[in-house]
Amino acid sequence: MEHSSKIFVAGSKGLVGSALVRELKSRGYCNLILPEIDDLDLTCQQAVAAFFQKEKPEFVFLAAAKVGGIHANNTYPAEFIYLNLAIQNNVIHQSYLHGVKRLLFLGSSCIYPRSAPQPMNEGHLLTGLLEPTNEPYAIAKIAGIKMCESYNRQYGTKFIAVMPTNLYGPGDNFHPENSHVLPALIQRFHEAKIQNKPEVIVWGSGIPRRELLYVDDMACGCIHLMELTDELIGAELLSYPKPCFVNLGTGEEVTIRELAETISTVVDYTGKLVFDASKPDGTLRKLEDVSRIQNLGWHHKVKLEEGIKRTYQWYLENLGEK
Repeated sequence: MEHSSKIFVAGSKGLVGSALVRELKSRGYCNLILPEIDDLDLTCQQAVAAFFQKEKPEFVFLAAAKVGGIHANNTYPAEFIYLNLAIQNNVIHQSYLHGVKRLLFLGSSCIYPRSAPQPMNEGHLLTGLLEPTNEPYAIAKIAGIKMCESYNRQYGTKFIAVMPTNLYGPGDNFHPENSHVLPALIQRFHEAKIQNKPEVIVWGSGIPRRELLYVDDMACGCIHLMELTDELIGAELLSYPKPCFVNLGTGEEVTIRELAETISTVVDYTGKLVFDASKPDGTLRKLEDVSRIQNLGWHHKVKLEEGIKRTYQWYLENLGEK
């Protein structure tokens, strides 16, 4: 990508998209196409076709998606599969029709089987059953990977994908029911602190382990891949049957209990933590093998506690009662 290249960030106002925009701007990319959600309905085929015909982007970051935690996935499975499939189908197909030079599709580590060996590497895709609590979302993301792969094989496109581990950071969704575990806990501990509640209830046993990646690190990893030479991308990500995607994570993990304790310390909540084992745990362990992305020259930089501090500060400045 050149600094003057026309770059479309789909989903530019979300957690992932806004981090991509921050990092692109900080690197001097000045020709970004960032339509508001009210101006472009990515689930509408005709609207997306008209947008590509008018704007003719050279590079695409496909970060738009319907996302959420266990509760949201269990409550809205139809929305998670339909909306994500519709967005992917429209953006990827129009990128092919309009000659986009390179597209990067954002997936998720939930594409891997529930019982996949740990750490999970790219070769474990489609080797077992998925985690039931987020199966519709995972199937949509797998379809996106295979769509990129199929277009590369048939049409010679350069469509690649990343599978980030659990993301968090500025701009996250802090909804008490529909958010992921880290922002949900920040919200819960902050409110408990303000209201002097004697305890905070955490869903699940606290035993599951999670790998967490600060969203600005994720953005650096994505842009790193888009800036690689065609020769390197071709050899590593476009040589079927090699996977056209890479894991994007830290290679480090913590238990939900350890995560909750760290957030409690950052928020300065002094009450009691109670784990409700009657609530679902989800997958017990989801650690990515990040050797492939590291071999391509990228490593994460932000440690977990520092990332939580930055995220809590953003929450205080934008959403929380100080």
